[in-house]
Amino acid sequence: MSALWAALWVTSWLGLVLLAAELVHYWFPDAKEWSRKVVHIGAGQVILIAYVLRVPTSWGIIAALIAAGLTLLSYRMPLLESISSVGRQSWGTFFYAVSIGSLMALFWDKLPELAVLGVLIMAWGDGLAALVGINFGHHPFSIAGATKSWEGTIAMFLISSLVAALSLAPLAPLGLWWVAPVVGLSATVLELVAWRGLDNLTVPIGSALIAYALLLV
Repeated sequence: MSALWAALWVTSWLGLVLLAAELVHYWFPDAKEWSRKVVHIGAGQVILIAYVLRVPTSWGIIAALIAAGLTLLSYRMPLLESISSVGRQSWGTFFYAVSIGSLMALFWDKLPELAVLGVLIMAWGDGLAALVGINFGHHPFSIAGATKSWEGTIAMFLISSLVAALSLAPLAPLGLWWVAPVVGLSATVLELVAWRGLDNLTVPIGSALIAYALLLV
């Protein structure tokens, strides 16, 4: 498949994600975190599209830079209310785009599965953990100036471990029983100690680097 068709698929998917987020924001204006998580989880799946279609590294990096630029504009101008009106100061969406570009630059040519791992842990692990914490977090605690919940933290660990196992299966099918939980635990710790959206940078890149180091053991 040509790079042009791959770009069309990626652009179409992101357009659907943003449309869905704006509709959620319109229908449920008081549930601002929900629309943001639609973008958070949905946008992360673009790495799977890029993986299946073998999007060139340069295209992925350029797309990530464009997304980062648009995100910065959305913070200054009301371009995408589902992103900019979350109700708290955060650079998370910008860091998200930067992390995708960074992971593609680091791993896409030789070990694209590690880029997939990092992005999907951030998308599914952090995204669903936040929703679990918001809706079922009955045991809160404070860390790094933020309030977390044990329910959300456990969800982060379990989902991140599962994502790690699925992502690493093509690389190390016999070693996943210990690699995946260590990566999941590392991602959970990185998410706990981050602040103001910095986890969208540290979790994906840190998880991928830790997985890479463990594969070398």
